[in-house]
This record gives sequence, C-alpha cells and structure tokens, in this order.
Amino acid sequence: MKRSGGSVFQDNTLKYISLITLTLQNALLGLSMRHARTRDGDMFLSSTAVLMSEVVKLLVCLSIIYVQAGSLIQLLDEVKRHIIKQPLDTLKVCIPSFVYVIQNNLLYVSASHLDAATYQVTYQLKILTTALFAVIILGKKLLKTQWLSLVTLVLGVVLVQLAQSDKPHQITYGPEQNRLLGFSAALGACLLSGFAGIYFEKILKGADVSVWMRNIQLSLCSIPFGLITCFIYDSELIKTHGFFFGYDRFIKYLILLQAGGGLLVAMVVKYADNILKGFATSLAIIISCVASIYLFNFNLTIQFLMGAALVIFSIFLYGHVPKPPVVSSPPYKV
Repeated sequence: MKRSGGSVFQDNTLKYISLITLTLQNALLGLSMRHARTRDGDMFLSSTAVLMSEVVKLLVCLSIIYVQAGSLIQLLDEVKRHIIKQPLDTLKVCIPSFVYVIQNNLLYVSASHLDAATYQVTYQLKILTTALFAVIILGKKLLKTQWLSLVTLVLGVVLVQLAQSDKPHQITYGPEQNRLLGFSAALGACLLSGFAGIYFEKILKGADVSVWMRNIQLSLCSIPFGLITCFIYDSELIKTHGFFFGYDRFIKYLILLQAGGGLLVAMVVKYADNILKGFATSLAIIISCVASIYLFNFNLTIQFLMGAALVIFSIFLYGHVPKPPVVSSPPYKV
C-alpha cells in the first residue's frame, strides 16, 4: 500500500527533529558538565546531582505512566503489578541501577579534568565497550566493517589523547586538572555504560515490560544507591553545607538535562536510523570542539582534528549495514 505524501512528510519531519534533539542533547550535556565543574563560585556536590537526576527521571516516568493509564488508581495498579508483585524481576534491575549511578559519578570526574571536546570524543569509546559486551552477553556477531570501525575508533581516541597530553591547560576555577584521572574516569564510564546498556537491553527483551516501567524500576533502585554514594563520599560536606550546597539555576538545568537526556533519546530514537544517529553524534563532537574554543580557550591542533575525524568516521562505519547482494534469477527457458 502506497503511503500518503502527508505521512511521508511527517516521518521525515520526525527524523530531522530526532537529529536536532540528539545532537543538542549530546553536545549540551558535555559542555554544561564541563562549565559546571570549572566555573567560579561554590562547587556543587556531583553525587547529589546524580541522585537528583534519578529523582527527576522517576517523576517523569511516573507521569508518563499516569497519562497512559488514565487515573491514579490505574497507575498504582501498574506499579503494584510490575514492581511489588514481581520482586525478582525488580531485583534484576538493581545491577544496572548500581552501575548507572557509578557511571554518572565518573562522568562528572571526567568532565572536571578533560575539556569538553576531548571528553566528547573520548566518551565515544562506549561504542567499543557496548559492542564487546553485545558479543559476550548477547552472542551478537559483528560485521567485518564493524570490527574495522572499532579499531578506527580506538586509534582516533588515542590521537586525541596524545594531542592534549603534552599541552598543559590551566583553568582559574574548579579542581586541579589531571588528564590521566579524567581519561581513566571516562574509560571507566564507557565500560560501565557498555555493560549496563547491554544488560538492560537483555532484560527488556526478556519480559513484557514497557521502557517507562523499566526506567521506574531503575530509578527506584538507583535512588538508594545514590543516597549511599552521597554519604560515603560527601557526608561531611553535606553535614556542613547542606545537601543542595552550590545549587543555582544552572545546576538545576544540568540535572534536568541529564535526567531528560536518556528519556528523550528513548522517545525519538525509533524515528532515527543509524545514519541519523551517526550524524547526531558527529555533529555533537563538532559543536563541542567549536564551542570549547570560544568558551574554554581550547587549542585545536591538527592531531586532534585527525583523531576526531577518525572517531566520526568510525561512528558512520559502525552504523553502516551493507545491502545484501542481489541474486539474479536464471534465464527462462522455453
């Protein structure tokens, strides 16, 4: 059946909205985290910001389920049916919940010690770790072009790191810069992101539970882990200055951006194919590089450009699925 012109136009519009949304979310989060960790003024506690983003995610997902259910009673029935009456299923979600809390804290450490452009490029190593965990956990088979793209990705990140390692970069505010610590935190976050993403995909496919309900389960498990993290690392500062020390409008915006990012991507990703997702990530890297020059006095070098180009190329190469060969039918014999 032929699709109407209006339907095609609507689909194309949604695709490009998805492209813009993914690009802005990817670029803004890295730039905003870097600015928040290096600006003047009282330094907020990143552990509390991670916890608050989980609270926001929980409230958003509950609101979505409420709208879908149509009433508060139906919402409570959904929560009771999927969470309270299935404790083992909920416990399975505790593993990625714990991992995501640690990962998000590591991202703040990385953003504190790496400039936004280097952070954005380095964090693309999550493509490598996700692919490896997909092979190990899901038994997925990668194409030769995908293996080649992963090698290209690693080479690109190495070039970017080497381009920045021999150039000291001083900032007026924030923690003393330690590139090795920043890279190690980013690498750890990539490993955790790859594992948690594939584990979450596996349990999503293994049960008839919506993405929003799974995110409610995630947040319900993440919030206790987040509270424990706050009081392990920042208990003295929280007692002295309070839980919301250093919070202002920008930090509130950052929490909303971090919380809404994953949920937003989950909503729009069904409209964007691999090519568009590749464009989004690549444009985010370019935006971060350009913005870093003006916002953070970032020094762009030929070696950094070569590394970033390799990373961008690897993203497209990984998402490219070659068309199957056309098998010609044998000639008709009379």
